[in-house]
Amino acid sequence: MEVSEYTEHDATGLAELIAAGKVSAAEVQTAARQAVESVNGELNALVGELFERPLAADERGPFRGVPFAIKDLVLHAEGVPQRAGTRMLGPGIPYPYDTALMRRFREAGLAAVGLTATPEFGFSATTESVANGPTRNPWDTSRSPGGSSGGSAALVAARALPVAHASDGGGSIRIPAAASGLVGLKPSRGRTTVAPDYADPLLGLGIEFALTRTVRDAAGLLDAVHGAEPGDRYLLPAPATTFADAARPPAGRLRVAVCTTAASGVPVDPACVAAVAAAAEALERAGHTVEEAAPEFDVAAFDDANLKAWCSFLADGAYGAAAALGIELSTDVLEHTTLACAEYGATLTALDLYAVDRVFNATTRTLARFLTGYDVWLTPTTAAPNTVLGHLDANDPTLDARGWYDRIFTFAPFTAWANVTGMPAVSVPGTPSPEGWPVGVQVVGRYAGEETLLGVAALLEEALPWADRRPAVLAR
Repeated sequence: MEVSEYTEHDATGLAELIAAGKVSAAEVQTAARQAVESVNGELNALVGELFERPLAADERGPFRGVPFAIKDLVLHAEGVPQRAGTRMLGPGIPYPYDTALMRRFREAGLAAVGLTATPEFGFSATTESVANGPTRNPWDTSRSPGGSSGGSAALVAARALPVAHASDGGGSIRIPAAASGLVGLKPSRGRTTVAPDYADPLLGLGIEFALTRTVRDAAGLLDAVHGAEPGDRYLLPAPATTFADAARPPAGRLRVAVCTTAASGVPVDPACVAAVAAAAEALERAGHTVEEAAPEFDVAAFDDANLKAWCSFLADGAYGAAAALGIELSTDVLEHTTLACAEYGATLTALDLYAVDRVFNATTRTLARFLTGYDVWLTPTTAAPNTVLGHLDANDPTLDARGWYDRIFTFAPFTAWANVTGMPAVSVPGTPSPEGWPVGVQVVGRYAGEETLLGVAALLEEALPWADRRPAVLAR
């Protein structure tokens, strides 16, 4: 299989070719290796080298032999060192077991070929770390592909891989999807397992899944990996149909709320507003009821609680790793803002975290009540199409914990609501910016309502197609 043929297929298409015997899994993986190597020098999306050979996967799975990559954070594969984007872990720490979702990716047939870059401990809306350097956006290499799943996003956007693992604690699947022109589905809390290492990672904010180029890949992969493990905290109802069947323009008449202003009041780029307007018009043309509406949140309380959640998570990770390694935390091993956030997180008390829980509960009930009147909520994914490399500098010594938090969420003021509430959300490519950059449109749905979300995403993919768009850096 030539790389030029390989890049024209999504994961579903490659799996169909392999299942039909038209190409072997080995030929697809050879093409993938050539494709990744053709772009990684320019994009810096990998951590280390490609694996000597793809990790073992089930040859009977629905995505048998399809190339894949693992984000270097939270999810891990047996024997593969994990660095979490930080210098303090050096060459990485290998785990003696797969996480449950990694096992499910293998059972789906996905053949992991490498690790993808992430910012330090994932707390950024870009993928630039002292440990690994900046990852570049294939649409414009002076710009960021977003974060924290930016390494995965860059390789999928450049068509070097059809699909890659991603995770999302405040927008880290959807932000890189928006900046890189991809489909980024954050499932409902509990839809994908976080076993065995966590019950509620990041106080319930963290969700694991993937980045894809097509809606059908997101739906098919969710069919393959969703569901609880013994001991999981959440047991969601099974979907009424397969997610793949749900990924088609919905029948009936949906009620769609549209909002293009950020609750925080930060300005929103006209290109992001225009992309949402075009998506809303497409839904209206399809017969759905569209109206401007938004829930009313206590933004100040939300930001204070979200900051404390993140800083407690960073404190746990950084101080825990330091204790295990027998080292002291300092800027010799951590970036300035990571250290500032960890130090602040270490000062928080049990009372502080119970207060966080109360704000999260109020936020969840506000959005849930709002969505009793609407099927989905349509917003920009981010307040601008992307950021220039260096704008989100996690090693900036002038920023304290709150300053870093504000810098991130000024760029991404729309995404964290879905993490706090546990509701599913997806970013799909909207109409491009005047510069030709991708622009993301976010759709938020009711808890456990991925079927509706995927149907809306499929409608937008059909009405405002993005499959023929190509970035400047393209696998060859």
